Amino acid sequence: MTRFFLRCKIHRATVTEANVDYEGSITIDRDLLDVAGLQPYEKVEIYNVTRGTRFETYAIEGEAGAGEICVNGAAAHLVEVGDLVIIACYCALEPKEVAGHRPTLVFVDRRNRIRTIKHAETAKTVTV
Repeated sequence: MTRFFLRCKIHRATVTEANVDYEGSITIDRDLLDVAGLQPYEKVEIYNVTRGTRFETYAIEGEAGAGEICVNGAAAHLVEVGDLVIIACYCALEPKEVAGHRPTLVFVDRRNRIRTIKHAETAKTVTV
């Protein structure tokens, strides 16, 4: 049986643009994709801290160093420029993989510049 765990997140990124006319997705600064370990077209979940809305889409690559976080397509109705969002990606793990799993946590400032990169503690296996 596989279980789903957080693989990485970009914590409290600031939305820099909302483009309803684009076909869909979220544009993320290439530097943030790299440090989080996200790939273009990978599925991500977005949690809007400011509004409480949640949605899923896929990541696309933005310009490195630009600090861009642009929500595109229909999801652009769920955000406004300046909103704080958490961008999360999950993975499926087999039981033997759980103990060694350490998600990557990327913390950014209000301009989406990397402040801190952490690797969370390994998951504890509990037997009942």
